[in-house]
Amino acid sequence: MKKFFLVATALICLFVNSYAQPGKHNIDKVAAVVGNNIILLSDLNQEYTQYLYQGNPPNESIKCRILQNTLTQKLLKQQAEIDSVMVEDGQVDDEVDKRMRSMMQRAGGQERLEQFLNKSVLQYKDEMRPTIKDGLIAQKMQAKITENINVTPMEVEKYFKSLGDSIPEFNTEVEVGEIILDPKLSRAEKQRFRDKIEALRLRIKGGDDFGVLAKTYSEDPGSSADGGDLGFFDRSMMAKEFTAWAFKLKAGEISPVFETEFGFHILQVIERRGEQVHARHILIRPVTTPESLTRLKLHADSVYNKVIANKLSFAAAANIYSDNKESKYNGGMMLNAENVQARTTFIPIDKLDPSVFLVIDTMKIGGISKPDLYTAADGKQGYRLLYLKSKIPPHKANMAQDFPKIRDAAQSDKINRTLSEWFEKRRESTYIKIDDEFNTCDELKIWTKTATAAK
Repeated sequence: MKKFFLVATALICLFVNSYAQPGKHNIDKVAAVVGNNIILLSDLNQEYTQYLYQGNPPNESIKCRILQNTLTQKLLKQQAEIDSVMVEDGQVDDEVDKRMRSMMQRAGGQERLEQFLNKSVLQYKDEMRPTIKDGLIAQKMQAKITENINVTPMEVEKYFKSLGDSIPEFNTEVEVGEIILDPKLSRAEKQRFRDKIEALRLRIKGGDDFGVLAKTYSEDPGSSADGGDLGFFDRSMMAKEFTAWAFKLKAGEISPVFETEFGFHILQVIERRGEQVHARHILIRPVTTPESLTRLKLHADSVYNKVIANKLSFAAAANIYSDNKESKYNGGMMLNAENVQARTTFIPIDKLDPSVFLVIDTMKIGGISKPDLYTAADGKQGYRLLYLKSKIPPHKANMAQDFPKIRDAAQSDKINRTLSEWFEKRRESTYIKIDDEFNTCDELKIWTKTATAAK
């Protein structure tokens, strides 16, 4: 049976490649075969197109890396089929929509993207879907292979000793707390923004095109260029008010004006598919007024005085007053954005937001800054209090001081070794053929070596 499969796979390669020879119909070309999976050159070109639209410079050698990643995916996918590891169609649809929105945003709109691709967005989405699905399945399979990998303290110590002269040195690290206070508009201040979006809703009811108005007026940078289209999403992906209307309306219906933490919305449901909804929306963001900032300054001073007078600890004040949902339930402490999974509060000083560094640079340990007017990444103004909990000077890694980091590094090393061993075994037992065009790719030498041995 295995011999029959290998012969059949080889015949498929010969058949497809016969249409890619000079002077014949240039339909496509087989770049590689992994088991019962064929990788076409068009698949690699499609991935390369996405690479370019991520803002990367043209570089044909990147196709070597793309093929390496695709070979890896195909091996994982093959094992996933054996282990019945699958992904939901809704998850695939969401990932396709997310990538298309990103590409359209970079291209400057759907029309310009279609001109570059020389095909419609719908056609390109259909072509992307199998590749994206394979990628999601591969991710899930890889997670299954490594899900039970942990390291013992003894393994951490052994890993640390194995570093020898390669023990890393850490830059200055700090633990910084924050209390973020956002301005609150009065009902009267909000009304003009509500009136603006209500006027758009009435225009749509009167026959104006939803997508055109979304492109012109919506203040959601992630969807306005696409006519407000959000693609498919489930109940966990949107603000609760947004989800409530999205799952309440029928296809084609338009919501009344409603408010979320992001501003005022109207939405239209396009399609419902089980527990997934495809919708589009228009967002109008209320703008902070000078009066609201004046009120907020008084509130911020009040919070600061309570903490300084020891009426509230910084952690308690953050829990009660802070508007930053990511830190308020963590005692106000910021997490290292480059190591979120470990949930570490130690942040290298060169990774801090420059505006935060300027405030804490001259502070003493335990110090709390006075309320400071700042502008967030989304352009909104507010007041912020900062707390310098600790500061660790530059040092060479050691087990006593840096055990959590060394443990994470040891676990990553163990995961990588486990995956390397898994792939090595699968390559040895799997039929692999790579087109001669990729013989110069250094990344593929281990694959071509395995393929030669298998042959």
